[in-house]
Amino acid sequence: MKKVFSVICLSMALCLFCSGVMTAQVSFDGVAEFDRSVYDFGDVKLKSGPLSCTFTLKNISSKPIVIYNVSSSCGCTDVKWTKEPVAPGKTAVISATYSNDEGPYPFDKSLTAYISDVKRPVVLKLRGVCHEEMKPLPELYPVRFGSLGMKSAELKCGNLEAGGSKSNAVTVANLSNKPLKVTFADLSDGLSISVSPNPIPAGTVATLSFTVKAVEGLWGRNNYYATPVTDGVKAANSIQIEAFTKDSFPELTSAQKAVAPRPMFDASTFSVGKIKAGKKIHAEWKFKNSGKETLLIRKVDADCKATRLSSDPSVPAGGSGTVIADIDTSNFPKGELLVIVTLTTNSPSRPIVNLFISGWIE
Repeated sequence: MKKVFSVICLSMALCLFCSGVMTAQVSFDGVAEFDRSVYDFGDVKLKSGPLSCTFTLKNISSKPIVIYNVSSSCGCTDVKWTKEPVAPGKTAVISATYSNDEGPYPFDKSLTAYISDVKRPVVLKLRGVCHEEMKPLPELYPVRFGSLGMKSAELKCGNLEAGGSKSNAVTVANLSNKPLKVTFADLSDGLSISVSPNPIPAGTVATLSFTVKAVEGLWGRNNYYATPVTDGVKAANSIQIEAFTKDSFPELTSAQKAVAPRPMFDASTFSVGKIKAGKKIHAEWKFKNSGKETLLIRKVDADCKATRLSSDPSVPAGGSGTVIADIDTSNFPKGELLVIVTLTTNSPSRPIVNLFISGWIE
């Protein structure tokens, strides 16, 4: 069977190494809409040479806009863009070429675009994994759902705002020698997911696209699930997609924001110094609501599963509150300790607050 997979992979080399995964459309400030914010080249060969892609911008505002400048994160990426003003309804292009000569490693390059009437710089990404030699599909996509191969069953969707949605995409593979039909069952609320092409031709890759729409009342970091069904057979495990939801307060006026709640912490970092593995950590952060309305702590998350969290759910104007994190370090490795605790609040000035636990485990 391994020989069969190798033959399939070699025969489909052009398909595997020339396909780019593109995320869905994304708009900025109701001014500029890009056809994608990330171009994922997928798996490429070092000897394939430079890799090129384009990002298309559409002016969705009512007046002309200009791309002032586009800078790249390193000299390995060359970028060009439309210099002329872009009329309403018209498009412009940002073209990028990555040198692909940094060795057989994953790469993640950034382009930062400065556009008139867009409040903040727009960050675009070029990603992929460079390989010295061709690898068979089962090695590139080791996570199996029947004949469907993935690099990981745990995916990231990023941040989304209340009432909005966020899309992303990854490459998947058909590890069998016949076309594979893929559907999904047991989808979490707010999640849509699909594969294209579908059926996936034998021994080729496809694009798995997913969109997470913010669910009312669901704040902070949450996981969304979908169970693959391949050729009618439901998998025993699910794909997990992580997304973080915060409020953007679109309906608040400047006057309302001026009197809105505002959490002010005595310190953002709780240092435990040097401790022995297995020691339990009890961290506390004191804060005050310096706003003129009640502060709501909508959600408290941590990037460590061994953390138990608690917080005052609401703090009146001028009142004080406490955030508590208890951690069992029994299974922690020796070395630097850093745990991030994230609060999601109803404060327009601080909708997300990051707190840190730092130290060293001996």
